[in-house]
Amino acid sequence: MLGKIFTSTTARTFSRQAFQQTRNASTQASKTKLSRGEIALGIASALAGGAAGVQLMNPVHADAAADGLHPAAYPWAQNSPFSTFEHDSIRRGYQVYREVCAACHSLDRIAFRNLVGVSHTEEEAKAMAEECEYTDGPDDQGEMFQRPGKLSDYMPKPYPNEEAARAANGGAYPPDLSLIVKARHGGADYIFSLLTGYVDPPAGVEVREGLNYNPYFPGGAIAMAKNIHDGVVEYEDGTSATASQMAKDVTVFLNWAAEPEHDERKKMGLKAVLILSAMTGLSLWIKRFKWASLKTRKLAYRPPQN
Repeated sequence: MLGKIFTSTTARTFSRQAFQQTRNASTQASKTKLSRGEIALGIASALAGGAAGVQLMNPVHADAAADGLHPAAYPWAQNSPFSTFEHDSIRRGYQVYREVCAACHSLDRIAFRNLVGVSHTEEEAKAMAEECEYTDGPDDQGEMFQRPGKLSDYMPKPYPNEEAARAANGGAYPPDLSLIVKARHGGADYIFSLLTGYVDPPAGVEVREGLNYNPYFPGGAIAMAKNIHDGVVEYEDGTSATASQMAKDVTVFLNWAAEPEHDERKKMGLKAVLILSAMTGLSLWIKRFKWASLKTRKLAYRPPQN
C-alpha cells in the first residue's frame, strides 16, 4: 500500500516538474530567440515525462499465473432462459460424485430427499440412504446409537472435522461442494476447465512435491490430484465414461446442487411473465374502453338566443 502511495506521489511530482519545465521553456523562448531544435527537444522531454508519469500512476498487473487461466465459455443447456438442467446428466454426475469426489469432498446442503423426482425415484433414494449409517439419539438409556440413513438425512461427510480432513490431505482442506459453482469465478465453466485442465508444468515452472500443475487454478499449483480418468466410473445407462463426459456430468450435478430450485424458478418466472403480459393487455383495453367516450366527445358552446 505504501509502495502504491509513493509511486502515485512520485508520478504526480514528476508530471508537475515536466509541465513546469515546458512552461519555463515557452516563457524563455518568448524572451530570447531559441533555435527550433532546442524548442522541439524541450517539448519532447515534457511529453516523455508526462507519459512516464501516466505509466507510473496507472500500473498494469497482468499475472495470469496468480489469478489462473480464464476458462472458456461452454454452451450449458441450463444457461438458456427456456431450458432446464439435463436430468440424465445430473444422475450420472451424482454417480461420479459418489464414487470419486465423495472420498474427500462433502455436500452438506443436499439431502437424499432432494434427489427424488430430479435424478432418482423415491425407492432409489431410500436405498442409497440406507447404505449409510448415521449417529442418532440419545435413546431411552441416554446413549447415542447408529441407524441406517433416511431421506431426510444429508449427504455423509468424509471426515469428522476440518483437522482430520487436513491431516488426510497433506494440510490442504477439501472444500464443501454444495455451493462451489457459485463460489468460484467462472461458475460451471471454471469447474469443468479445472477438472480437465491437468497438464505437465511448462519449462521453467517448478511445482513442489505434493502439488499438481493446473493452469486454471490460481497460482497454478493445486493439492487435488487428477482423479477423473477414462473408465474410472461405469455408467448405469451405458454412456461412454470418458474423462470429459464425467467432468461435464459432475459439473452439471454440482451446478444443480448449488441451486436446486433452478428449474422451478424458471417455470414460475415464465408463468409470471405470461400472466402479467395478459393482465397488462387487458388493463390497456379496459382503460381505452372506459375512457374512449370521454376522450372522443366534443364540447361546443351555444350562446343563448334572444
